[in-house]
Amino acid sequence: MKIYIAADHKGVDLKGQVISYLENNNIEVIDIGLKNYELDDYPDFAFKVAEKVVKDKGSLGILICGNGIGMSIAANKVKGIRAARAVTVDDAFKAKNHNGANILALSSEVDLATTKEIIDTFLVTKSGADERFQRRINKILAYENEEY
Repeated sequence: MKIYIAADHKGVDLKGQVISYLENNNIEVIDIGLKNYELDDYPDFAFKVAEKVVKDKGSLGILICGNGIGMSIAANKVKGIRAARAVTVDDAFKAKNHNGANILALSSEVDLATTKEIIDTFLVTKSGADERFQRRINKILAYENEEY
């Protein structure tokens, strides 16, 4: 499994902890490499990770900002991305299982222990396992491809 990761200035500390956690669990992590500074802009990070995930089939993304909302909105502008903000384990499960999310947007305001549980849930959950969920994902894909 390969995970592309990025964070704006508010999420950079958590990003380092998440990278260590994932690497300690033998998961390949690629930090997209944009430099952080006090007034950086989350869309720059979101677009770059989203583009990598789209090009690298089977990969996933993790984005971290102050609350996760901005990153998810920006990443969802990239065709082929279904980014979801998750602040609970249930959010992570439903993002992946119900909606086929391929990017997890995290809040730097959530404690590390909970963040690890959210990530673990997202990584082990199967995408669109139920027919009704896959039907809904297919409608999103059709709309995105102007076929709906």
